[in-house]
Amino acid sequence: MLDSLDKFAALPGNTRVCCTHEYTLSNLKFARAVEPGNADLVHYTQRCEQLRAQGTPTLPSSIAQEKRINPFLRTRLQPVAQAAHDFNGAAVEDEIAVFAAIRQWKNEFK
Repeated sequence: MLDSLDKFAALPGNTRVCCTHEYTLSNLKFARAVEPGNADLVHYTQRCEQLRAQGTPTLPSSIAQEKRINPFLRTRLQPVAQAAHDFNGAAVEDEIAVFAAIRQWKNEFK
């Protein structure tokens, strides 16, 4: 799965990401649990809350935006690796282990 996301991440930043369901706010809530210090997440969450309050969809997104906010595209960054370690309670040795821990966390996230 990480290899597939790496292929998406390699696309030009202006490539549109068209999801089929409006789960943006739920996904942002999880992303902020992983990276509470990510200012891009704070600002984008505020923007998406405004859009949804107006009945406007938050989608599509872009590859550039996703690379700033999506923890599954940020597994090589120290804050995400640290969050994976904190969740897992054990060392996460590489980006695959980080990805697996983040995926498990997302599965359990409420």
